[in-house]
Amino acid sequence: MTAADTKAAGPPVPVPRVPEKTGISHSGQEADGPRPKKRRKKGELLPYFLILPAILAIAAVYVYPLIKTVIMSFQDLGRAALWGNGETPWVGFEQFTNILGDPDFWAVVGRTVVFMTICVVLTMGIGLLIALMMLKVSTWVRLVLTVALIAAWSMPLMVAASVFRWLSDSDYGLINTLLADLTGDEDRWLGHNWFLDPWQGFGIITLLVVWGAIPFVVITMYAALTQVPKELEEAASLDGATAFGVYRFVTWPVIKPVFTMVATLSVIWDFNVFGQIWLLRGNKPEPEYETLGLYSFSKAFESTSFSQGSAIALITVLMLSGVAVYYLRQLIKTGEVE
Repeated sequence: MTAADTKAAGPPVPVPRVPEKTGISHSGQEADGPRPKKRRKKGELLPYFLILPAILAIAAVYVYPLIKTVIMSFQDLGRAALWGNGETPWVGFEQFTNILGDPDFWAVVGRTVVFMTICVVLTMGIGLLIALMMLKVSTWVRLVLTVALIAAWSMPLMVAASVFRWLSDSDYGLINTLLADLTGDEDRWLGHNWFLDPWQGFGIITLLVVWGAIPFVVITMYAALTQVPKELEEAASLDGATAFGVYRFVTWPVIKPVFTMVATLSVIWDFNVFGQIWLLRGNKPEPEYETLGLYSFSKAFESTSFSQGSAIALITVLMLSGVAVYYLRQLIKTGEVE
């Protein structure tokens, strides 16, 4: 290469230097060094201290009795042992084996499931129809209906049971009087005792349960129906959809999560019905009217087998645990959608 060629090639291109690792990242912090500890904000623990009394109260009211029930179900606790005058032997799963092998227990379970199903279907069906009707009536009618529902909802159970006992009374009951006037058959209906036949007796009990549960369903479902976009319903109607089509494809998808949650709560409540049957049967329900709650109470306090009653109560909790888990999942899903 000549001097002229070297001159034409120009000066050499400088090679960039590789920066040395300084341990500082692009964000200005050390890459491998210790990070500074996050300081707690002032008052960050205050909410936990505020809810601590409620947590302790819940633990005392719910957690301790549940633990005690589990312990008693594995023992043979009698009247003497309850008052500390005798020993309480451990029997393991003997109580559960005796209960699950008892045909009367499964008869009570079947009766409870059928009763719960009828109550839930009637409650949700009638409640949804009334909520849909409240969308069509005028404002003052809706206001009067809401006040009536709240009044029925706030009525104590003992008062409501007394009213239904009077309505179904064999001698002075309004139901018998109305049926006698409508059918003209006074000999059949005047003096008719509804509770001699368990099917008829459970019909009166079902009326009481449904009557007391409908206000909550109506108010909740009406609130859900008000969240349905009106423009979507109008667009579906303009496209030629019938009233049922608008409800099925527009209204129902919006209110379905709320309907599912309310129905799940109704299953839990109606499965544990106790006071309505107890009060309508004069604090002495016949075996034909026993549901799981009454059956557990009867075994524990009338047969003085507290451990067996605890085992039945624990089995009831296990039966409802799947429904409770499903309810919590729906509640979480609803929160995620919102």
